[in-house]
Amino acid sequence: MNRTDRLYAIVEELRAISPRLRTARQLAERHGVSVRTVERDIAALQQAGIPIYADVGRRGGYALEKSMSLPPLNFTAAETVALALALARNKGGPFDQAGRSALGKVLAAMPERNAAAARDLAARVRLVDPPGALAAPEIPPVIGHAIERSLVLRIGYLDQHGQASERTVEPTELLSGTHGWYLIAWCRLRDGFRIFRLDRMRTLALTDLPAPVRSRAGYPCAPADQEIRAVAL
Repeated sequence: MNRTDRLYAIVEELRAISPRLRTARQLAERHGVSVRTVERDIAALQQAGIPIYADVGRRGGYALEKSMSLPPLNFTAAETVALALALARNKGGPFDQAGRSALGKVLAAMPERNAAAARDLAARVRLVDPPGALAAPEIPPVIGHAIERSLVLRIGYLDQHGQASERTVEPTELLSGTHGWYLIAWCRLRDGFRIFRLDRMRTLALTDLPAPVRSRAGYPCAPADQEIRAVAL
């Protein structure tokens, strides 16, 4: 386990048992590192703003502030596995990592009996990929950040003819289509809305330039035999 994964795992473990404590030794044994390494990890998390506090003394340890924990969630095993299946189908998509993080929080907040039943059911479900199916590439989170914060992106792009170009774009939406994920954005080079395949982006740089609100005139539409649907929550 690399350090980034270990830091995440420590936070989720403390979240799951909050407000109870875990000692540095318990965390070290669980993650196969030294007590000193755990202490450095905790210090790094605290410096990053994670509200972990230490209770010193013989029975002391580390705990996550109660406000960061979730109340018990009464998801059924089938509901939890449905979420896991949706994530499995989205593997490599722009919300893959965030989805796995969310599922981990759901499992941590479930009663142990329900979580165990969900894990048992998940172990009996199989996914079959079509022959020759390619693994979806990981999508940099910078694109999601640009959309959420309405910031301009600079991208190095390779079009369908293999022609490379540098673009400054104003992202508006993510689109899932036949060949993977796309970004709909106002292209300052072409002075209009364009659709960019994410797997053709060679470089990505988030700027601090705000993206202005654009008229939807000329906004890309779905082909006549297809439908574009928004994600519903």
